Amino acid sequence: MEMTVPKLIERAREQLAEVIGLKLSSTLSASKDDRGWLISVEMIEKKSIPDGMDILATYEARVNDKGELLEFSRKKLRKRIDTAEEQE
Repeated sequence: MEMTVPKLIERAREQLAEVIGLKLSSTLSASKDDRGWLISVEMIEKKSIPDGMDILATYEARVNDKGELLEFSRKKLRKRIDTAEEQE
């Protein structure tokens, strides 16, 4: 039986935090393709004072329909205060 999207996201977040050892900040996206689900999250790479100087990393995790982690990679780093979207 396939999992619901919220459950898939929850499983991906849990597994990613366990494997990487970082604290989760937020979920950015979830989408399905022919290779499974691609879940994008931000994790706190470095906690700072003030919070705006925290270093956040965007990670992508691919999970199957059962929510099992297949692969992951870090895509970019940013300071929490840097909220502007990058132009491509």
